Parts: sequence; C-alpha cells; structure tokens
Amino acid sequence: MKIAAVHTHILDHVLDTTFESASMHFARRQHCLVEIVCDDGTTGWGECLGPAQPNAAVVKAYSAALIGQDPLQTEKLWLELYNRLRDQGQRGLTVTALSGIDIALWDIKGKRFGVPISTLLGGRFRDSVRAYATGSFRRAGVDRVEDNAREVAGYRHEGFHAVKIKIGFGVEEDLRVIEAVRESIGPDMRLMIDANHGYDYLEAVEVGRRAAKFGIDWFEEPVLPEHVSAYRAVRADQPIPVAGGETWHGRYAMHEPLATRAVDIIQPDICGVGGFTEIRRVADMAALHGVRLVPHVWGTAVCLAASLQFMAALLPNPPRRDPLEPILEFDRTENPFRQAVVTTPIEHYRGVVAIPDGPGLGIEIDREALARFALVEA
Repeated sequence: MKIAAVHTHILDHVLDTTFESASMHFARRQHCLVEIVCDDGTTGWGECLGPAQPNAAVVKAYSAALIGQDPLQTEKLWLELYNRLRDQGQRGLTVTALSGIDIALWDIKGKRFGVPISTLLGGRFRDSVRAYATGSFRRAGVDRVEDNAREVAGYRHEGFHAVKIKIGFGVEEDLRVIEAVRESIGPDMRLMIDANHGYDYLEAVEVGRRAAKFGIDWFEEPVLPEHVSAYRAVRADQPIPVAGGETWHGRYAMHEPLATRAVDIIQPDICGVGGFTEIRRVADMAALHGVRLVPHVWGTAVCLAASLQFMAALLPNPPRRDPLEPILEFDRTENPFRQAVVTTPIEHYRGVVAIPDGPGLGIEIDREALARFALVEA
C-alpha cells in the first residue's frame, strides 16, 4: 500500500450572525480537511486547526514528499515532513498542516488493521466522555450579559455538566457576564472562562481575583501565548487554575510551559499540535510534570473524532474514579457543516459523547456535504 494522492477540502459558510472572541472576529466558518488516498483505494481523513486556505497551501507544499510513501510509517513521515520546513518555523502553519496529514495517516493505519486509532495508541480506557459546552462569544447587535446568560441556561437544559464562556473584552463588563452566567446556571454546574489572550498581566490578575468567588474551574489563555513568564505570574498571583496551550504547537513549544509549571491545565489541540504522533509526546510530558491535560477542540466532526480517539487512549494520571474524565470541549457556535461532513453525526446525549469504535477515526465522510460546503473561489 502506497500513498497515491493528497487532497484538501476547504469548507465555507457565511454566518447569519457574526460573533467574536477577544482575539478573533468570525463572519464565516472555514475549515480545512485533508484527504490521503492510497493505491489500493484506502482513504484517510484529517483536519487542520486554524486558517483554512493557508493550511491547504502548506499541505500542498508537503504533499509531493508523500506520494509513493508507505502510509503506515507515521513516525518516519512525520519527522521527514517536519524537517522539510523546520528552518521556516517549528510551530504555526507548518505544524497545523502537518497535524491534518498525520491524522489522515493514522486513519489509514486504523483502517488497514481494522481497529480504532485508540487501539493502536495502546487501548481504550473509556468508551464515552462528558462534554462541556463552548459558546458565549460576543455576538453582534445584542446585549452581551443577557445573551450569554440566556445561552448557558440552554446548555444546562440540554444536560451539559459544564460550560465555558468567552471573556477578554474588558474587566468590568466581563465580570458582569461571569456573575450573570453563574446566576443562570446555578451553583452546581462547572464554569470555565476563556480570555483568548485578551488581557495583560494586571488585568488578568484582577479578573482572576474578583471572579474566583463565582467558582471558576479554570482561567484559559489569560495573556498572550508568547509570554510564558506572564502565565507563571498570573498563575502565582490569583487563585483560579490557569489553562492554555492551543497555540503552543508541537512538543518543543509545550516544553517550557510544562517544565516551569506555567499552567495547571495544558490544552493541546490534536489538529494543531502535530496530530496523533505528536500529541502522544505532549501527553507523556504533561504526565511527567504532573500537569492535567484537557484537549482543546475546535472544528468539524473529523476533529471531534480524532480528539475522541486520543481521549479514549489517554492514560488516567493520576487514576480517577470518574470514568468519564477527561472532558471534551464541544463547540456550540453556528457551523452547519460541523456534523454534516460525516454520515453519522457525533452528538451528545445529556452532555455525554460516545467515542466511535469503527476502524481508524471511526467515521465516514459525506462527500455530498463536502461539495455543498466547498469554498467557491471569487
């Protein structure tokens, strides 16, 4: 079996209502899927975190080196591709594009041996996980406090045990939102806050100290990801556990935050950190340093399936009584192709998501949906 072709699929949808985090404005949803086809007809699928068109361009730059190669040699191919562009960047697009390729190769490997990727990673510790709802972005044309409080009440009604909201727009406004959300969901539902690196050190510390009384599970990306020392300072100077890592691509970018305990919770995204090949190393590093790992997840059902396969095989560290840990990030923002790209959607039931048990990623792609949501070039 040899690799015969590498394709990218850029999916696109113009949003009915725009929304924003502290660092990004969303007027449309775009994601890049990677398809690798072998000469025997076996096809693997992956996804790249981040801007779809630049990711597709980097995948194309990598693809010539893949043609004719054995797709089962995932470790060898990962290093060969990484070395090709390491002088131009050891993180960012070079790694997010590589992530999509690596996930597709592992999908092929699982299909070749007829087992889920989680089995290839060493075995399944769990067959389902609890999910937390990610939403509560700032939407255009509405009162943010009322809108976020109403939104999270809906997540509680759906059965989610936890919710993560977006902050980073201003200390006083954010604190009003946090208070309203806590009142809306009640005292027993877990609540996380995500600033998307919208604060400086002083603002982050003030928010952490004043928001702690609302029972916050973690404070995500309080400051710029480049400022690892500021992460350490925020962690030391306010009481809420600090989380981050979705933009620290690859093991080398993860090393300093883990070794210096800059975060309490590390959040690699399998579609950005380097795929299955690299996220295993990050998980081992986190375990060695005693840092909890909760994956970041943002994308289509391909990303969801990959994240779930990884989470199925993630070693309990330390052993937990709750078999549904760790918890899965479950995006609830507008994205009509998120589940449409697969023939069987990966949905939750009362806040719990079953991990696919079919070969590879355990999903089948709906090609009609790929055509329907394909980006139309201007």
